[in-house]
Amino acid sequence: MNLTAKAFLFDLNGTMIDDMHYHKQAWYDILTKELGAQLSWEEVAREMYGKNAELLIRIFGKDYFSDEEVIRLSNKKEQNYQALYRPKLAALPGLEPFLAKAQQCGIKMGIGSAAILFNINFVIDGLGIRHYFDSIIGAEHVVHSKPDPETFLKGAEALNTSPIDCIVFEDAPKGVEAAMHAGMKCFVITTMHEKNEFDIYPNIIGFANNYEQIVQAIS
Repeated sequence: MNLTAKAFLFDLNGTMIDDMHYHKQAWYDILTKELGAQLSWEEVAREMYGKNAELLIRIFGKDYFSDEEVIRLSNKKEQNYQALYRPKLAALPGLEPFLAKAQQCGIKMGIGSAAILFNINFVIDGLGIRHYFDSIIGAEHVVHSKPDPETFLKGAEALNTSPIDCIVFEDAPKGVEAAMHAGMKCFVITTMHEKNEFDIYPNIIGFANNYEQIVQAIS
């Protein structure tokens, strides 16, 4: 595999940490127990992409909740997620050695995530890895969520790097699609999805379960 690049852009959830079960649990509890949505665990999982407000609109329709209620529900979900995940917070195996080697090689690094800054800060400060990243693009910084390329294009711009010189690290098909639309190559971390779910994306340059398998590939 060839990981030669001027910049790496990382998704967060499922890409640097394996935490999606805790997001699902937090949403499932709110949607089914508090809001009475008739959704299975699998149906909740399928709706978990984009911003929190977008998820609520997909399930309940536009204008079902006031803006204030959307904010309340979103904040409650994230607080519940952090309470669930905090005792288990851990980087994927090999992540920090991978980041350290990339930094030593002069590769710029940024985060491009649909997560809000409240959760991004929770993770990177909890893991002590903030110093590796030169830019952070979260939900608050974009109008359009993945698979729109805005997140990664803004990440490249923040790193003063052309999209063609970036490699994205992602775990989800919609994230890989966003990288494709941005004109970026993508490496897939298979924490949540199988390889065959990515067959339609020509910008993928490799797959791995974690970073221990790929740290030696940085030139």
